[in-house]
Amino acid sequence: MQIFTDKVAIITGASAGIGKATAIAFAQNGAKVVVADINQQDGEAVVNEITQAGGTAMFVPCDVTNDQQVMSLVDATLEAYGKLDIAFNNAGIEIEQSKLADGEESVFDKIMDVNVKGVWRCMKYQIPAMLKNGSGSIVNTASVAGLGAAPKMAIYSASKHAVIGLTKSAAVEYGKKGIRVNAVCPAVIDTEMFRRAAESDPRKAEFVAGMHPVGRIGKVEEIAEAVMYLCSSNSGFTTGIALPVDGGHTAV
Repeated sequence: MQIFTDKVAIITGASAGIGKATAIAFAQNGAKVVVADINQQDGEAVVNEITQAGGTAMFVPCDVTNDQQVMSLVDATLEAYGKLDIAFNNAGIEIEQSKLADGEESVFDKIMDVNVKGVWRCMKYQIPAMLKNGSGSIVNTASVAGLGAAPKMAIYSASKHAVIGLTKSAAVEYGKKGIRVNAVCPAVIDTEMFRRAAESDPRKAEFVAGMHPVGRIGKVEEIAEAVMYLCSSNSGFTTGIALPVDGGHTAV
């Protein structure tokens, strides 16, 4: 059963990894999907994959650090499909590999601009569109690093703690308006980025897999399933949560 028939979804960071898997999953379940990313070539390839499978999708270039582009993303969605029901704010970066005292201010600013202000910008324009419907569901990508410590990734961890703070505050502010806001917190997931790291250091890949009690890293499709649950009527009484999808990592 296509549980998102007649629903319209924006997904940022949708050209690869978790975003791509989630865009495809929503389309397979009946949603009209707006694929948003700074990578136009790969984003359009995701749209082609969706449409060739019989789904409905369009690509909108969007840099979440650019306020005008985020506003234009929502405007383009409303112009094409008439409404906005779902948003998965997934665009983010992870460029830090140093202890806190060795960090650079430029790295701090870049991570915060994408991971925190990017999510804030997206919700700033998505929420008014959803208020016109009287309902909506937003999921923001946080991380298990937003639920605890992340050595040599202090700035990234701080950014994901901030995403959870934005999520909880928005959930409280707009709950009575019919808008639910939640966060998903993945552990290490099998993405192109992880595969590149594994190829350069196979021992590190084995170590990372062992960090998860289930004995493996996660799949992008597993995060997509969690996002779809949080956006579906099955989670109608769920808002303001930070859901770990982590193979038991945060239970240790």
